[in-house]
Amino acid sequence: MTIKTEEVEHFLSTPFDCRSLEGANSSPFTPAAAMRSLGRSVALVLLALVAAPLAHGADPVSQPAASTLTSPVAMTAQQDRQRTMDLLHITSLRQGANGSNPQAPNAANYDESKANPYPNLPDPLLLKNGQKVTTAETWWKQRRPEIVEDFDREIYGRVPKDTPKVNWEVTSTTRGTNGDVPVITKRLVGHVDNSSYPPVSVNIQLTLTTPANATGPVPVIMEFGFSFGGGFGGFRGAKAPGVTSGTARGGFGGKVGGAKSPGGTKGFAPGGFGGGPTWQRQVLAKGWGYAILSPNSIQADNGAGLTQGIIGLCNKGRPRKVDDWGALRAWAWGASRALDYLETDKSVDARQVGIEGMSRYGKATIVAMAYDPRFAIAFVGSSGAGGAKLHRRNFGELVENVAATNEYHWMAGNYLKYAGPLTWNDLPVDSHELVALCAPRPVFISGGATKGDGWVDAKGMFMAAAGAGPVYTLLGKKDMGTTEFPAIETALIEGDVAFRQHSGGHTSSPNWPTFLTFADRYIKAPPLPAAKAQ
Repeated sequence: MTIKTEEVEHFLSTPFDCRSLEGANSSPFTPAAAMRSLGRSVALVLLALVAAPLAHGADPVSQPAASTLTSPVAMTAQQDRQRTMDLLHITSLRQGANGSNPQAPNAANYDESKANPYPNLPDPLLLKNGQKVTTAETWWKQRRPEIVEDFDREIYGRVPKDTPKVNWEVTSTTRGTNGDVPVITKRLVGHVDNSSYPPVSVNIQLTLTTPANATGPVPVIMEFGFSFGGGFGGFRGAKAPGVTSGTARGGFGGKVGGAKSPGGTKGFAPGGFGGGPTWQRQVLAKGWGYAILSPNSIQADNGAGLTQGIIGLCNKGRPRKVDDWGALRAWAWGASRALDYLETDKSVDARQVGIEGMSRYGKATIVAMAYDPRFAIAFVGSSGAGGAKLHRRNFGELVENVAATNEYHWMAGNYLKYAGPLTWNDLPVDSHELVALCAPRPVFISGGATKGDGWVDAKGMFMAAAGAGPVYTLLGKKDMGTTEFPAIETALIEGDVAFRQHSGGHTSSPNWPTFLTFADRYIKAPPLPAAKAQ
């Protein structure tokens, strides 16, 4: 039965008259006849009420009227974490390591003899049915999807199948110089479509700087960092979604697991502080460009913000399910949307875009590289637990620290299980398999000295890089060439997965020259313009 919209509207607007029930050829009007006809009429009215909105293409469940939209659920990080524990039926979690007080009962371990309670790692080349992976086809079609599913469900969370579109706007274009290199800098805002839930707005902030004298499209290194005003405040005149006054916005080397990381911010030099050219100038000198993506404009770096930002927008302001994505996956999603824009910019060679980040943004970097095959190369700086460091290592930061109130939002809710009723050894995957997901593309893993950057566990990250080697080899690439942890300052850059531990603190700056030497094997810029005669 088909009911036209105009017929429904006419029926609903016509006054009911019992006398109309008695027509020229009808039986005489009786109460019984009236009731039968009235019943049919009521049924038609009910059908009309359902059919009318559907006739206009509206879904009363998925497209509520604006007046029915509720504000995002407001909770503190403590409340949201407890809610997640309740969903998982967890009554308590183990305490994280204390990185600031070596006399504390839960002092962080830096004794290598105690660092490997679970020495046997999951085999990245063993299918869940017990069969060995011996071909690239089996890796791509069977084993890799198994590993991705485990990371999605238990570690970083699932990105919704349908995420909102992003409309990029160039808000300004300026010419200037960085050092002695003429540059063009574009400031952009990626407006995320929030028509499905207007109470949450997400505007991704990005800057792109390219050499003004480039002879063609240039490679670009994209950094998870700070833009629009520079410095560590992140934003000028705008507040990150879900960030409240006084909240630290992405500060590196801040408090971890309730304790300041060893070395704190001492030695932290994002891009050249402490002498030498900034990383941006080093990149420009090679004829490349650089982009700075502001992670907190995508998703706030705190648990209270999980009902805001891109996660809150997709969830329509409701709290997460236990396998929903966390901030690391959200930041990685934002990097992919920035790459979408770079693919449309004629000044950029989008086939040669690298991704880089340090500390918590190093974690986001390895996640972005693993999940988006368009990134050509990654520089993963001091990423530690939740990044390239093995989860099964007892050295510096632990799973329990990442599950703490000030870091749990980086991960899926399910990750909390491994700091409570389950152990690290119960994890179905580990970080060597995250590195393996990047294969066959080149990855450079960086860390600092134990005194100053011990919290991130350089050896634990090296072990993950080494553990990914068999996958690189299977795919026709080179591993690091050793499984023995090298002396500090040794550059292992002959393979396609690379590692170097510098002698500085919580910073990537000392490793930029080594990374660029490594990257030269893969990234090629157009010829530099000829120098003008003096």
